This record gives sequence, C-alpha cells and structure tokens, in this order.
Amino acid sequence: MNNRQLFQRYIAQTSPEPIGLEIASASGNYIYDADGKEYIDLIGGISVCNIGHCHPAVVKAIKEQADKYLHVMVYGEVVQSPQVQYAQMLTTHLPSSLDCIYFTNSGAEAIEGAIKLARRCTGRPEIISCNDSYHGSTTGALSIMGDEYWRNAFRPLMPGVQRYNYNSDELVDAVTENTACVIIETIQAEAGVIAADKKWIQRLREKCTAMHTLLIFDDVQGAFGRTGNLWGFNEVIPDILVLGKALGGGMPLGAFIASQKLMLQLTENPVLGHITTFGGHPVSCAAGLAAFRVLLDERLADTVAEKEKLFHSLLQHPAIKTVRSKGLLIAVELEDTTHVKTVLQRCIARGVFADWFLFAPNCIRIAPPLTIINADIQKACSIILESL
Repeated sequence: MNNRQLFQRYIAQTSPEPIGLEIASASGNYIYDADGKEYIDLIGGISVCNIGHCHPAVVKAIKEQADKYLHVMVYGEVVQSPQVQYAQMLTTHLPSSLDCIYFTNSGAEAIEGAIKLARRCTGRPEIISCNDSYHGSTTGALSIMGDEYWRNAFRPLMPGVQRYNYNSDELVDAVTENTACVIIETIQAEAGVIAADKKWIQRLREKCTAMHTLLIFDDVQGAFGRTGNLWGFNEVIPDILVLGKALGGGMPLGAFIASQKLMLQLTENPVLGHITTFGGHPVSCAAGLAAFRVLLDERLADTVAEKEKLFHSLLQHPAIKTVRSKGLLIAVELEDTTHVKTVLQRCIARGVFADWFLFAPNCIRIAPPLTIINADIQKACSIILESL
C-alpha cells in the first residue's frame, strides 16, 4: 500500500473526507506535497506556525536540546533549563500577576488544568462559558464548548456548566457567588472571528472580582502576534491565562498561567494536584523559546496591521458577504458551507492551502504565518477570487 492507503487504513480518521494532502516538507510560508507541488499556507497549522515553518533558529534549538537530553522525569520534579528559561521569558512579557507557569502538552490540556485550578481555589461548582466557543476536545473542554452538535454524542459531560452569548449582558449577570470561573476566548475564532467588546470585557472583569470568581482567558489562537499585539488581551487582565498552538514554535506545548499564590493550591491537599508526564517537554520548550525570541526580535506583530489591510483590499467579490478580521485571523464569509468547500478544493488545486471554521463553516479561514509576504498575499487572494 502507498502512504495514502496506509493513512486511510491505520490512522484514526476524524472526518469522512480528510484533506488528504501528503506533505513532504514545509519551509517558511509554504508547504510541499509528495509530488513537489508548492502551496501558499494560509492556515499556519491553525495559528501554530506564526513565525513560519521550520525557522532555522527553532530547528537549531531542537537539535541542540535533542543532543543534551529528552524526557527525564514527570513535570515539576527536576530542574530542566528549557522550561525555566522559557517560563522566565514569557513572564517578563506578561502582567505581573501572571507570574507562574504550568506547561502542558496542548491547549486542551491547559484548559483542563485551568478548570481544576479554578475549582480547587474557589471550592465552587459552577462554570460559565460562551456559546460558539471552542476550548478543545477532551472531556472537560468539550463540556464547556459552546455548540451542542459537537457535545451531544459524548454525554454525560461535566455538570455545572452554563453558557451564554459572547459579549452579552446575560453572561455578566449570571456570575454569582457559586461561580468558580468564567472561561472566554480573547477572540472567538471558530465562531468566524468575533471580537470581544472592550466595555463588556471590563464589566465582566469587575463582576468576577466582586464575586471572587476567577476569570480565565483562552488565548490559544489569539496570542503570539496573531492579532497584531503580543497577546490577544490588553488592559483587562485574567486570573488565569491559557496558551497553546504557537507557544511551542511548531512543537506540542500548552500552558496555563496564574499567580504563584493561586498555582500553589495544586501542591497540597492533595499533593501532586495536577501532574503530567510529557507536559513542558524540554525539546518543545527549547523550540518555543527560540520561536518566541524570533517573534520579538523580528517584530513580526508590527507587520500584521498592514497585511490585514492588504487582505481586506484584495478580497472584493460579489460572492463574499463580508470579511471579518482581528489581525491575521480572518474569516471570509460566503453564502453557505457548500460554496466554501468548493472554493477550498479549487484553491488547493491552484496551490493555496486554506480551511474553514468549526462553528462558521460558511466562512473561509485565513490564518497564515505572520511572515507571509505581500506578493504571496496578492497571489493567494487572486487564486481565491479565481476559485470563487
């Protein structure tokens, strides 16, 4: 059997019709299939490859760490230089109250850890999340996911979860002395790029503070320059921050971050209140640290606004209903899902790799590496218009 047949036979399939490109290599803003065909990458691994594929600094860091040691011991028991160096680097660029990091394997695992921390610290049963929110596919993350279609087949799920619309007064009003935490995305990505209202976020912060409820920001897709800022949040600071995707520079890595006072609640009653074997793997942390340095040194976030405007100026077509964006996270809304799937197939045939959104399948997802150049933006948009 060839690789495609082996893929279909031995790899668990997550959809009836996977994209099925056989990837041979990736570099910078491009991926290449087994036939050597080049594709402009407008997905970036779903906001993972913010500094592009296989950046030399990241590859160098991976190789150097692999020569020293790989896995040694479960998380938190021994001092590993890549972990502590990356944690220090991240906290110097975060608000002072977010000074203690727990590294995980993924964003979904980080959500699970944040939920446990909130319940441990407050002793409360209830959690509030948003409709059309996505936080991962593990059982706890699925329980707070904001779409019944994706949840229903896996019930019973975690109890005590309430869901309200993003940016709604009802959500703010629902926070009570029984609420352990409110979990919201800094920007609703899978809903088709819905930005948070600044005044709403401020009211929510004030209500959570008044009720001694922990506010959790899921910044998995919005962080690391994606929106044009280093983080997806600005003035309003969460009690717990969840990161993933671009955190590892292309390697698997997630994190939940809080104050040291809150995080110490996981060290006793019970001891080892949250543990992981591979979370914060030294190679992943070395890669993430190298990628973070590239992001800062090359000031990639500073280039986002100009590129965002270029996409808007080029994506003009009668079939496009609207274009919503927050930096280089862009939703191109069409008439329906069928049109989106057809256009995506035509784009792939013409050398552009794009995707759709879970809760907005009538929208084309554009989330390229932040390193994408203007010439490739112009070429990709031209191909999208041809495909339309």
